[in-house]
Amino acid sequence: MNQKNFEYLTDQLKYHGFGQELNEQLRASMQKQLAQFSLQHKMRFGNDELTASLNFQRSAREDLYFFNSYLASLKNYDQSQKVNQLFYMQRPGSITFKEAFNLLQGRAVEKQLINRQGDPYQAWVQLDFKNTDQAGNFKIQQFHQNYGYDLAGVLSRLSIKELDQHQSKAKLLDSLRKGNRQQVTLLDQGVEHKFFIEASPQFKGIIAYDHNSVRQQIHALTDSKQHAPKQAPQHALQASDADRLAGQQEQGLSAS
Repeated sequence: MNQKNFEYLTDQLKYHGFGQELNEQLRASMQKQLAQFSLQHKMRFGNDELTASLNFQRSAREDLYFFNSYLASLKNYDQSQKVNQLFYMQRPGSITFKEAFNLLQGRAVEKQLINRQGDPYQAWVQLDFKNTDQAGNFKIQQFHQNYGYDLAGVLSRLSIKELDQHQSKAKLLDSLRKGNRQQVTLLDQGVEHKFFIEASPQFKGIIAYDHNSVRQQIHALTDSKQHAPKQAPQHALQASDADRLAGQQEQGLSAS
């Protein structure tokens, strides 16, 4: 067995969010000199369960194994059927295990990718649950830099408490760019409101939820920044046209 190859693969597993618990299974499989093999991994995110089958293949010319792809399967606690997607390892732009969970939940993830000329570029990626390719995988939508989505700019128009400090702002932006649904505190005339938000590059905004995962509209909570007359919190929860469009899309994703 090629020890350096083994160490490289264990680092790759760790970087992509699979931890170290597969290391001994990986070693045993490599020692058998199999042409190809798969390892199984499972993790719970709240009440939801994500499993993965990791695919490894041996080089035909030398004693090297490659981690080529993994099939991720998400089972939400309130759904009977799993949602599956095959993610390929690529540099850069490989999807981590947690990012796979976020994508299968319908959220978007920002990644650095490489174009055909070999030049790097930034893009938000999101699964298109209404369209699949010939292999049965959901097609991937990309919202490039030129699409005009400015996450920091969108957040700056809201009275979010976590934006007041550089460190907490950086953590919030990083979390949202990884596709997480993140809790924030919004201020309305000095009154704090807790919401969960996620990035929405397609609609160039954000999507907000309350603690019961019910979609909310929070644009009116910017009134405290605009020095507008105080409004009752319920006025901030009226859906805008953009949110209704996003809601229709989400319903379509859930039904797919």
